[in-house]
Amino acid sequence: MPRQRITKEMVVKAAFDLARDGGMENVTVKGISQKLGCSVQPVYCYCSNMNGLKQDVIEYTGGYLRDFIKKRLDDTDLFQSMGMAHAEFAKTEPHLYRLYFLRKRDGVTSIEDIYREETDPQVAEFISQQLHLPIEKAQQLHMNMLIYNTGISFLLTVLGDNTDIGQIERLLTQAKDIFTHSLITDNEQEIT
Repeated sequence: MPRQRITKEMVVKAAFDLARDGGMENVTVKGISQKLGCSVQPVYCYCSNMNGLKQDVIEYTGGYLRDFIKKRLDDTDLFQSMGMAHAEFAKTEPHLYRLYFLRKRDGVTSIEDIYREETDPQVAEFISQQLHLPIEKAQQLHMNMLIYNTGISFLLTVLGDNTDIGQIERLLTQAKDIFTHSLITDNEQEIT
């Protein structure tokens, strides 16, 4: 039987699977080789250091996350459905959530930097149109919800499967209503 050629993509996918099951601390060369059914030698060819492999797994996780969210978006309410998709990701994929969202980001020194780098500008545009807010106010609302949703999502990674997702949806809706009311009121006061 001919030996299977091990590719970098196979190594990264195996590392992703191990990280998904138990976090990045679960990823070892031996574990990857066992998952691929090969010796450690081909794995070492692609991951001479674990930091490089971790970056590859983070990038792979980013693609997985984008697909996960895209399948759950509601075009009539991008704002709410995006928050719920993130919460569901945190609940169902806690190890991947921690790996992707709780990582150190080079060159990022503020919440505004994270907002610019990590969010889809179409969501703020949608909010602006839906609520008749200037784009700056819509971005502020979106950033406030990002902060709130990140906190909720982190709690979900700790609480696990027993969390009532309906409660999370109600909390996100309440926060959205409070933040929206505050910004609309501020906007009306600025106009008058």
